[in-house]
Amino acid sequence: MNAFLAALALSFGVIFVAELGDKSQLMALTFATRFRTVPVLIGITIATAVVHLVSVGIGYGLGAALPTGWISLVAALAFFAFGAWTLRGDTLTEEERGKAERTTRSAIIAVGVSFFLAELGDKTMLATITLATQHGWFATWIGSTVGMVAADALAIVVGRQLGRHLPEKAIKYGAAALFVIFGVWLLIESLRELL
Repeated sequence: MNAFLAALALSFGVIFVAELGDKSQLMALTFATRFRTVPVLIGITIATAVVHLVSVGIGYGLGAALPTGWISLVAALAFFAFGAWTLRGDTLTEEERGKAERTTRSAIIAVGVSFFLAELGDKTMLATITLATQHGWFATWIGSTVGMVAADALAIVVGRQLGRHLPEKAIKYGAAALFVIFGVWLLIESLRELL
């Protein structure tokens, strides 16, 4: 049970941080200006659950097939890359913003399909794969899904309440620092196993 809770908390924290300042948060906020909040969150939750289920399946399969020391080393390097990716930041193109604003179909379907496509190959998907290589797939799936939905819900609430985004530089630097910390932790773990 302790391993389950640890994997749940770790995957929640990593994905929540990864989502801060991500394009998906901007999409969530954009959709929330057009549709009611609840259908937007339902669409986000469904899309996230599906993408992260695929992610943990890939990660769990890799974890069973590869030595854990090398997985930890690759995971550490991946988290360093996620930190750099976070510093680079994401923005919505005018085309993506326009799609979010013009959608007239059901809000749940529109949001779900948009988020599903946006998350394929995104850093949160890659982070979920990485986490699932070393932790239980179910806890990683639940934690990563809830972490992403919570971060997107935060963007909607903060955006609606304050009428503006959180300070972008603070989010970028904080998220990047947390990725580096996770990367250092995994690097130390891998070196202990490999040496």
